[in-house]
Amino acid sequence: MTETAAALRTVAHNVRAARVRAGLSLDELSRRAQVSKGALVGLEKAQGNPNLATLVRLADTLGISVSALMQGSPEGRVRVVAADAVAPLWTGDLGGEARLMLTTSGPAPVEVWRWQLEPGEDYPSHPHQAGVVETVSVTAGRMTLIVDGSEHTIDAGQTATFDGDTPHTYRGAGTETCHLIMTVHLPPGPASAT
Repeated sequence: MTETAAALRTVAHNVRAARVRAGLSLDELSRRAQVSKGALVGLEKAQGNPNLATLVRLADTLGISVSALMQGSPEGRVRVVAADAVAPLWTGDLGGEARLMLTTSGPAPVEVWRWQLEPGEDYPSHPHQAGVVETVSVTAGRMTLIVDGSEHTIDAGQTATFDGDTPHTYRGAGTETCHLIMTVHLPPGPASAT
């Protein structure tokens, strides 16, 4: 329980710091991110349990990566992260999961995710800010990538990329668990007002 509380305190600190840096009030961030003001107040007080969709909307609105909301200070020039050291940010009803492994630093950060999808399991994502590009590389199994209503089958050994500013869904396909690495390439600089 103390690990969860420490992680929530880190998220609370990072959300508030990013909001202040962006010059946004709680009301304005709430409006832009489509997250209730009450949830934001609770989050900045390290209370509640924000889901992945909420963290993605906040990160997109603040022009930063999801992991920038979740990580403490960097610990050196090289960072090695084991999959079992990172808690899933999404867990599906059939046992799938998504873990944000790390985010690169710099003006245009890249998030690196490990995903596991069971056959028939969906993860629908809302559109990200303009300029976000996602890449999926299937390492085992098969998935269906649905981008703006169009379906694409991605088999083990194949990689696909698309603009993330349209509705998209990841779906486990075939008869075995799909394992994939997903990267989210974020545009440089803060998000513009919407």
